[in-house]
Amino acid sequence: MRAAIASGRGGGLGAREWDPRMPVPAGSGIDRRRFLLSAAGGLVSVYGAGRLGLGGQALSEGIAQAATIQGPSAPILVSIFLAGGIDALSVLAPTADPTYLKLRPTLAVPASAGIPFTEDPTLSWGPAAASFAQLHDAGKMTVFPGIGYADPDLSHFTSRHYWEVGAADTRLVTGWLGRYLDIAGSPANPLQGLSMDGQMNPTLATALNPVAAIDRPETFSLWLNDVWGDVFSLTLDSASTLGDAQRRAADPAIAQVAEAASEVGYVRRALAPFRNADGTAAYTSPVTYPTAGGTDFPQRLAGLAAMISAGLPLRCVALTPETQFDTHASQAQTFNGDLPVIADAIAAFQADLEARGIADRVLIHVWSEFGRRALENGSQGTDHGAAGVSMLIGTRTTGTMVGEWPSLTNLDVNGNQRENVDFRGVYASLLEQWFDQDAAAVIPDAGRFARYQLIR
Repeated sequence: MRAAIASGRGGGLGAREWDPRMPVPAGSGIDRRRFLLSAAGGLVSVYGAGRLGLGGQALSEGIAQAATIQGPSAPILVSIFLAGGIDALSVLAPTADPTYLKLRPTLAVPASAGIPFTEDPTLSWGPAAASFAQLHDAGKMTVFPGIGYADPDLSHFTSRHYWEVGAADTRLVTGWLGRYLDIAGSPANPLQGLSMDGQMNPTLATALNPVAAIDRPETFSLWLNDVWGDVFSLTLDSASTLGDAQRRAADPAIAQVAEAASEVGYVRRALAPFRNADGTAAYTSPVTYPTAGGTDFPQRLAGLAAMISAGLPLRCVALTPETQFDTHASQAQTFNGDLPVIADAIAAFQADLEARGIADRVLIHVWSEFGRRALENGSQGTDHGAAGVSMLIGTRTTGTMVGEWPSLTNLDVNGNQRENVDFRGVYASLLEQWFDQDAAAVIPDAGRFARYQLIR
């Protein structure tokens, strides 16, 4: 524990490299409020200083109260980040547009392979997005084909940071969902914000209330060198009990470690029903998730559906597939191989929620930091762009296209499509319509951004 607490800035953010010229990732630099414990299958990260002094019993009571307050119909938002800047022109394309064919001589989606976009006959879904097309046709997907922000930054790191914090501000160190949880969440519920990336997702970074990070519910387990079996369980139980007892210690270092042990103990107990003794999943899914692609993203979604169905008091959940969509070269091969697994997994997750009768309380937001350049490059790939594509999935979405498909004849000075929907307006709309939360308290200058009807 001591070694984990001493981890440097950026700890818990995984393989994401930090360039000192770029914004500090949300959640970094809050060292006194971040607690990390190494774990097999991920990390548990608990943010927040506002609940100092809560004992183990108070923590358990707080969790139970959170579950009671939320009830069986409390809304949950699942944020899925597609890293690298996914090519919007390969997701939704004007397959018959001569300008498109000129800009994309090798990468254009063939008209014969496109899937008709029901709202606009000039557009087609790329074949890799077939599952997205089915969700949209069923009225369960709202599409933002030209989403972004003015004066776009083409840096992965900076643009991603803007989306994570909900503002074009390099100085913010809390995520937009983290700030929402600081206002509407509980000081005694580390599961209210759940990162399933094995490390903290910056979108959930809070300043006050705790949030947690795991991988899959069945794979989470702390690791102790050369300790296993009953002794292993007894050791972790003892650490949690000691943490409960020492949360009010006068020594701030002891109190910090004690809080970590106490809250991680709670998360461990909450996830125990999802894990068999041999480490396999103790839950089943009513639908079949994809298994190809060398990714555990589908399994993480299956675990999430099981946790929601079991009544864990979740509010905001964040996941990032391992796939990178920074397709500067040989785009067709990687894009067409990777996107179907992700789209199929999301579609399976939606079907899973519906089969369990809990779909009406879950909304899935799929986003990327930017789109790609309209003109393909000389390596049969695409470079960093601006306006991109985002999706909102669920039984309560309006299921329509929001904003116009961005022009290919009115590109910006960098040759990128221009945004016509600001992502901060989408965030503000979600806060107000899904969470019944005043967006002005979460999104800086929220009044400047248009609102969109997203929920029916």
